[in-house]
Amino acid sequence: MHISRRRFMITAASLASATLLSDESRADVTAVSETDPTAEALGYKRDATRVDKAKYPKYVAGQACVNCQLYQGKPGASTGPCPIYGGKLVDSRGWCSAYVKKN
Repeated sequence: MHISRRRFMITAASLASATLLSDESRADVTAVSETDPTAEALGYKRDATRVDKAKYPKYVAGQACVNCQLYQGKPGASTGPCPIYGGKLVDSRGWCSAYVKKN
C-alpha cells in the first residue's frame, strides 16, 4: 500500500500533538468540524455515507469511526475521541482516510 508523503506528515503531526494532551486538557473536548484543516486533509465526514467515493476509493461501505482502531469512544457512544484529531471528538458514524479496521 502506498502512503503519500503529505498524508504521512499530517498523520504523524496529528499523532504527535495527541500525545501532548493530558487527561486534564480533555475535560473540554470539542467535536471535530468537517472544515477543520486536518479533517479536510483526511476527508473526514461526520456521516460515512457522505464520503466522496471517487476522491477516496479506499472507502468501503460499512467503514466508520466506531469500527476503526483509532477511535477511542466507549461502546454505544455516539462520539468518541480520536488521536488523529488531537483527541477531539469524532462521530461514531464518521469516516476519514486514516481509517484502520479494528482487528
